[in-house]
Amino acid sequence: MALLEVDNLSRRFGGLQAVKDVSFRVEPGMIKAVIGPNGAGKTTLFNLVSGFLAPDSGSVTFDGRSLHGQGPHRVAAAGITRTFQHVRLFSHMTALENVMVGRHVRSRAGFLAGMLSLPRTWQEERSIREQALATMDVLGIAGLAGAEATSLSYGQQRSVELARAIAAEPRMLLLDEPAAGLNMRETADLAKLIGRIRGRGVTVLIVEHDMSLVMNISDEIVVLSYGEKIADDRPLAIQRNPDVIRVYLGEDEC
Repeated sequence: MALLEVDNLSRRFGGLQAVKDVSFRVEPGMIKAVIGPNGAGKTTLFNLVSGFLAPDSGSVTFDGRSLHGQGPHRVAAAGITRTFQHVRLFSHMTALENVMVGRHVRSRAGFLAGMLSLPRTWQEERSIREQALATMDVLGIAGLAGAEATSLSYGQQRSVELARAIAAEPRMLLLDEPAAGLNMRETADLAKLIGRIRGRGVTVLIVEHDMSLVMNISDEIVVLSYGEKIADDRPLAIQRNPDVIRVYLGEDEC
């Protein structure tokens, strides 16, 4: 059974049909990409899946359970976390502290225990710190733990953001243009990080403009054009698909 099932998803903004009857499946352990020209509806699709937007029609099912009407926090609790086009780290906090924020999604001590500074809160905070550091170590960025997050290079900030998302122990990670603003070396490092994340058993759904990255890491690719799905196949088949070639080479959708 597919881990994520998107069925006939649609969303309109006034006179603009941003997403129209889009359907696809993501199998467990897969890296699946969503590509398309600017304005094709990719980020809107991500916002629908992650609960930041409600669809006008259609459904999103995760691990056999409907996500209809669930906001971002409930979607995250169900096992889906995401990153955004622009890095959103907390300033005046270290890289490790930023990753710990992601881990707090799984905390159990509760608000009252934190306010009262009860012993179990200290214990859990210590555990959260250790687990966050372990996540950074797996991704190869433990050496950045003590640095102020916003003082890091853009590529390093992207890595910290990925670690923060993974610290929540998601079953699926949504990556919204993670290579945006990265140079070639940083993009190559990003590809390795995504591979390590998949190696931890996390299924990945990625929106990306960098076709080299997409073709190198993806198992399957969905192509959108003007909000509609025009292809859903393996990378080699997508490269040869005449509709995809027409959209990228024969039409201007910017």
